[in-house]
Amino acid sequence: MGVLDRRIAIVTGSGRGIGRDIALYFAKQGARVVVNDLGGATDGSGQSPVADEVVEEIRKAGGEAVASHDSVATVSGGQAIFQTAIDAFGGLDILVNNAGILRDRTLFNMEEEDWDAVLNVHLKGHYCCTRPFARYIRETNRLGCRVINFSSVSGLFGNFGQANYGAAKAGIAGFSRVVSLELEKYEATVNTISPGAATRMTIPLIEGRGLAVDTSDPTRGPQQIAPVVTWLASPAGKAVNGEIIHVSRGTVAIMQQPTLIRTFKSDELWTLDQLDGVIPSLLEAKRVCDERAAKEATPELI
Repeated sequence: MGVLDRRIAIVTGSGRGIGRDIALYFAKQGARVVVNDLGGATDGSGQSPVADEVVEEIRKAGGEAVASHDSVATVSGGQAIFQTAIDAFGGLDILVNNAGILRDRTLFNMEEEDWDAVLNVHLKGHYCCTRPFARYIRETNRLGCRVINFSSVSGLFGNFGQANYGAAKAGIAGFSRVVSLELEKYEATVNTISPGAATRMTIPLIEGRGLAVDTSDPTRGPQQIAPVVTWLASPAGKAVNGEIIHVSRGTVAIMQQPTLIRTFKSDELWTLDQLDGVIPSLLEAKRVCDERAAKEATPELI
């Protein structure tokens, strides 16, 4: 028996890369999996039967899986993906929102189409796929479900030339915080992954910075993400809710959520002269906090 034995899962964007490894790992741990993928290029264009190929791989290994070729970027597509799980397996316990595309350009050159396409797949895609699942959890009182969303350092830290992608990924972190509160009474958890892995989407970016990519290193590839996602989806992860977990280069870390560092209070409207003294103190408090966090986040070897 695996840690996900008989659980029913949807993994979007699971025809390749991180999603594929999650789907395979889920199946190995006993989950019945809906493999969702349009099979398009990294910019979202085109289609191919990659979802069917992953399903075949799972079935050959003795697992249970079905394919979904619906788009996450529309409400009807999200509903159809959800319905695939209901029709094939009779329920749903785990949703992994992983599907994504890239349309990298600086803001100077970014067209409306580039902005809309990325926001639709990433941020709207999380909404389209999570809403039917959330309604199902409430209507059926299905307890102990899991939603695992995918953000990115591009949105959490920022990355040059990715205003659309970064905005979407930052929005996903906010979306996850809210939905974790809304589903908490159903014993569901909603967590966010911040991944760092060499995939077909990221390798060109890494190489573009003049860095080499060793695809044979398991701590650099997409396979490093799957065990962490599986742990969060398993009974062991029931107490983790509303968190951002960073997984990259063999490290696993928890990320700081937005919080107040230092505050000043006045009973009157702030004057510009007062702010001349207060703002530098706030910035210094942030610098000290950042230094302490960086020191405490130094990886500990296991």
